[in-house]
Amino acid sequence: AGGKDDTFNVLDLAEYTKNRPWWRKIFGPSSGSSAEKYNVATQLVIGGVTGWCTGFVFQKVGKLAATAVGGGFFLLQIANHTGYIKVDWNLVQRDMNKAKEQLKFHSSGNKMPPEVKSRVDEVIIFLKKNVILTGGFAGGFLLGMAS
Repeated sequence: AGGKDDTFNVLDLAEYTKNRPWWRKIFGPSSGSSAEKYNVATQLVIGGVTGWCTGFVFQKVGKLAATAVGGGFFLLQIANHTGYIKVDWNLVQRDMNKAKEQLKFHSSGNKMPPEVKSRVDEVIIFLKKNVILTGGFAGGFLLGMAS
């Protein structure tokens, strides 16, 4: 057991992780910006391919969602016109006025909650560090939406 007086340093993990970006918490310390790891061509290809895939999926899902919403609206109008459903327009108007008042109340502050602001700041820092990858993604996304 020895007569040494062992001392230990205490590491406060809450304080340690507070100052680290979310992607480093997930992927570890070796996941810096892509500019540190890959050359420009690789970043453009990775960004372009992932952007194109995302844009293509968004396009397909968007068309499906638009068709579903439009078709549902069309069916509701037919059901209303033929008398299957009746709309209480006074109740709709009252609910719309309540919603407008709530929107006015919530938008009067115009301040972002600190949690949202910190996440937005992290995203902006990430985009600035990876501007080539982001540009490739944006271009690929637009091509995917167009195809």
